[in-house]
Amino acid sequence: MKPYKTLKGKSNLILKGIAMGAANKVPGVSGGIVAVVLGFYEEFIESLQKFDRIGLSLLVSGRLISFFKHINGRFLSLLFTGMIVSFFSVSKILDFLIVNYELYVWSLFFGMIIGSVIYIFNDFEKWKWKSILWTVIGIIVGGSLNFLSQLSQNDNLWFVFFCGIVSIIGMTLPGFSGSFILMLLGNYVLLLVDAVNALFDTLVNVISGNFQFVSDPYISKMLKILMVFTIGSVVGLIVLSHILNFVLKHYKNTTMALIMGFVTGSLGVVWPWKTAIYKSNAMDQYILDSNGENRIVNYQRYMPEFSVDTLFALLLIIFGIALVLGLQWRAKYKKING
Repeated sequence: MKPYKTLKGKSNLILKGIAMGAANKVPGVSGGIVAVVLGFYEEFIESLQKFDRIGLSLLVSGRLISFFKHINGRFLSLLFTGMIVSFFSVSKILDFLIVNYELYVWSLFFGMIIGSVIYIFNDFEKWKWKSILWTVIGIIVGGSLNFLSQLSQNDNLWFVFFCGIVSIIGMTLPGFSGSFILMLLGNYVLLLVDAVNALFDTLVNVISGNFQFVSDPYISKMLKILMVFTIGSVVGLIVLSHILNFVLKHYKNTTMALIMGFVTGSLGVVWPWKTAIYKSNAMDQYILDSNGENRIVNYQRYMPEFSVDTLFALLLIIFGIALVLGLQWRAKYKKING
């Protein structure tokens, strides 16, 4: 009997899903790292790869029970239950922290991203000239993002669908943060905070018998965005599990070198000490929201002056690095000691 067929096993798997979901929402942390640390990464990837021709034929023919068994449905359903719970709870917390403690939040994220770079470096198998070349290419590509205007929030549904596909990479590729990519694309707050909070508030209103949200255009828009984002994530999760399995099997060093270089080069994008630059142009729908308010389009970065806030931010950076490396250490410890 598999451990998640018992009540305790089911509860533990839901808790693992909560941990993985929380990691996926934090820029710089990969949900895949959590899966490796907690010991269910291989089963997770193998289950996703069951969405193949056999699985599709079972689904199309209406053999739902056989399809559920084929894809290891009990395991996936419990895991995703935990992720859904995590998405709602973490979203509310992040919303509050970003508004009230922005410097501290970005400092912690900055440290976690540095930790992820070190994580990939420590996990690297062999250094050859090709690996060094791809690392340099990654640094150049990632570094170029620091000189470009940050992509502004974009609620175009096709772009949202693309964001869904990209954001899920962190679940299937340990060490790579999908949330970090969403941040670079300008849609982190829209998709992982605002849209999720809108769904949470909608569910609360339904439970309390309040249906005024039906006529609220903002809620309707957010729910539509979240639905498209979710569909993109599901598509990306299934497709990427197959692609990444092939890529990591045949080109692991090249892939990891490119990722490490890209993340290293783009660190400046999440530099904690920055001042927002706004743009106001009523004709630019990607810059202005429905109320015509200003939107952040770029940041002016600066070196911090010594203060209590700066000291605390530096401590959070160190803590972020230690947190990710601690996860790596535990993963290796569990692998060695079973």
